[in-house]
Amino acid sequence: MKTKLCFFIVLACNFIIAQGPNNAIAFNNSPYNSTNTLPTYTVVKPVAISANGFNFDLLDAGVSTRYAEIGSGFFKNKLIMVSSKKIGGLAKIDPNTHEAFKELFCLDIDKNGSLSSPLLFSRIINTNDSEDQLTFSPDENTVYYTRSSKDNSLEFKLYKAELEEDSHGNWINNQVLSVNDTNVSIETPFVNNTGDKLYFSANYPDAIGGFDLYVSTINTDGTLGSPKNLGHTINTAADEKYPSLSPDNKYLYFSSKGHENIGGYDLFVSKNSKNEFQAPRNMGNTINTVYDEIAYFLAARNKAYVSSNRPNGKGGYDIYTATNNEVVQSIKGEILDLETQIKLPNTIVILKDDEGNEIDKTITAKDATFSFNVSPFETYSISTEKDGFKDATVAFFANSGRETTYKKDIELHTTEPVIAKVENEMRIVLENIYFNFNKWNVKEESFISLNKVIKVLKANPDMKLAVNAHTDNKGRESYNLNLSNKRAVSAVSYLIENGISKDRLVSKGYGETKPLIDCKTSCSDGDLQANRRVEFVIVE
Repeated sequence: MKTKLCFFIVLACNFIIAQGPNNAIAFNNSPYNSTNTLPTYTVVKPVAISANGFNFDLLDAGVSTRYAEIGSGFFKNKLIMVSSKKIGGLAKIDPNTHEAFKELFCLDIDKNGSLSSPLLFSRIINTNDSEDQLTFSPDENTVYYTRSSKDNSLEFKLYKAELEEDSHGNWINNQVLSVNDTNVSIETPFVNNTGDKLYFSANYPDAIGGFDLYVSTINTDGTLGSPKNLGHTINTAADEKYPSLSPDNKYLYFSSKGHENIGGYDLFVSKNSKNEFQAPRNMGNTINTVYDEIAYFLAARNKAYVSSNRPNGKGGYDIYTATNNEVVQSIKGEILDLETQIKLPNTIVILKDDEGNEIDKTITAKDATFSFNVSPFETYSISTEKDGFKDATVAFFANSGRETTYKKDIELHTTEPVIAKVENEMRIVLENIYFNFNKWNVKEESFISLNKVIKVLKANPDMKLAVNAHTDNKGRESYNLNLSNKRAVSAVSYLIENGISKDRLVSKGYGETKPLIDCKTSCSDGDLQANRRVEFVIVE
């Protein structure tokens, strides 16, 4: 008879985003104490670690007992838990822990994230030995799980099983996997969101510490590639366990007794940038204590489950909901011309992550300011684009863990003016000259462009220019002609005020009579902008 799984008692849940099993995180037997009391700790002065950019609120998830409960990922919108709680009066006792052998349970999740109604996960996966951490493929049709050996309940091997199609929880094709080795404990497996990598902890002979984190490729035929140690950036001479990844695979969460540590197992996060894990960051004193914090896995963007043996629990390890109240940070600044320090409105400003991916984009306002929200201890770049200026990129690192506003002004280099033939005329070709709406005074930002014209004229003392102004076709034709004449005169006046002889200059307004784009009555905003222009024609 096929065994029915508890997942068929599935409740709707607003707390869990449909991210499948890839939010799971692993755990293993060794953190369990040999009694039902908390471990004895040597009194040492804890390392002074701040919140480190996190602000967690932790609440008991509602299933704590005097036995150990540790979360183990999602299946069919339920949380899978490992516990040594006794089932009936004939539970088999593990001589190493003096508790019942561990079993897998599934838990209901309500809209607030609270857990309830523990039921045995599977009578096929659960056996008389201890079952520990498990993880699922993205389609939830394959499970990777750990089980203690019969000779040593503290040593675990990695298994795989498949969910029989259209069955009520019938796991078939159970098999021991190739990454197992003699006298090696394979623990805390986790499958990434794309289903092509399996992370786990193991005490292989080549481990840097007792237990290191490893990764194996999941091949298309279901086999595993050779385990690869994640290296000295992640692993230390102490133990690392419980790997999990964010749904976008950009952040690796894990527990470690090494690195910069408050005490016991602390939670750490490492960003995966350009396919390399960066130096881990302790997740701070709002979640870590001098006790053990393990099995952190995301249920939503800023919500997670975590297990801890801190003394305010009911005994052993308890499961907590962890809500991260985001630390609000921003970066603000002005875009300026390097030489004149004139403010540059209408500049495109782009915020990118450390891999060059666009995160946000804005256009500077009249005051040339920009503003972006950023996250603590992340690396960014800020790029700019503006006609008449060289594209610029500056690096930025959010080096504070507190709510703060960073200040970063960006100074731009102008491009060189170009003399070219346009429509059978030789012109000084440069970016547009701007005026306020229905006004003829040159805007300050366009002084920079006119300075380029001055530079060309001073380098060519025999050159004479015709300064021709044009408008769009909005408004009366006679009004536009008069406005364009005034704008041409205004541009010429600036050149004269800055040392160019009036004998070398002539101004003329053409109104709307010579549109660059002849769009008539169906002009877009871009068409209108293109037609509002000043041209510098070389006449001699």
